[in-house]
Amino acid sequence: MRVLATGLQFPEGPVAMPDGSVILVEIARGTLSRVTPAGKVEIVATLGGGPNSAAFGPGGKIYVPNNGGFRFHRENGTFRPVAQADDYSGGRIEVVDLATGKIERLYDRMNGRGLSGPNDLVFDDAGGFWFSDLGKVRGRDRDHGGVYWARADGSEIREVIYPVLSANGIGLSPDGRTLYVAETESARLWAWDVVALGEVRKLPWPSPHGGRLVGSMTVYQRFDSLKVAQSGRICVATLINGGITEIAPEGGVIAHHPLPDPMVTNLCFGGADRRTAFVTLSHEGRLIAIDWHEPGLRLHHAPV
Repeated sequence: MRVLATGLQFPEGPVAMPDGSVILVEIARGTLSRVTPAGKVEIVATLGGGPNSAAFGPGGKIYVPNNGGFRFHRENGTFRPVAQADDYSGGRIEVVDLATGKIERLYDRMNGRGLSGPNDLVFDDAGGFWFSDLGKVRGRDRDHGGVYWARADGSEIREVIYPVLSANGIGLSPDGRTLYVAETESARLWAWDVVALGEVRKLPWPSPHGGRLVGSMTVYQRFDSLKVAQSGRICVATLINGGITEIAPEGGVIAHHPLPDPMVTNLCFGGADRRTAFVTLSHEGRLIAIDWHEPGLRLHHAPV
């Protein structure tokens, strides 16, 4: 394990760059930031709210699901989200032009309803992207989560799967025909067959939302964001039992790779042959790099 940066304010959504730097969000800081190869942290854009992840889209721009803001429990330099922020500013999808720093709000509503807590996204090969909405937790109630598909140019957004309990990590299989979604609270990984642009096949009841169960855990832990390896294995950032949980696409947990933080929130693949996993350890505010045993899947529009 190599520590690349410390003092980050609940980092998430790492994106590997060709020059060895890593772009990520700092949720508690409200920024899109860059960690240089020397470990320096630079602010790329200040978005406010709760920028929750990041991904390259068309034109080399960064697409950011913004959850609108968390209230954090802060203690001895650590961070832990506990509820909706007191100054919650509404969920949205934002686009950042790295060349100019310009921020565009692409979506904040769907059929007249505001987005609640957009969390993670993945691009398909047809000019659109899938994103999860975690929902928001308040003192005595919470919103349901869901999964959406939208066009990258801002012209269309669809609610595809609803409800999904605390929908978090989202990814596509190497052939683009399977959509994966991780549920945080249940620590379950679900899959749907992609049958057309922005459409999935849903299983009948008793599936709670039409998905098929791919993997689940037997002891208390929670799932966060995910990435898919070149082989098709799904790598899920895991909370409480901090680490990366590796799940087979045909079903079942292959391995749990422990890491020294109870809030391992996300990862991306980069470096030579995409065999380096850049991982956000959010409770302690660190970005680390570890050697992975196989290449990660190259994402659509990604520079590496």
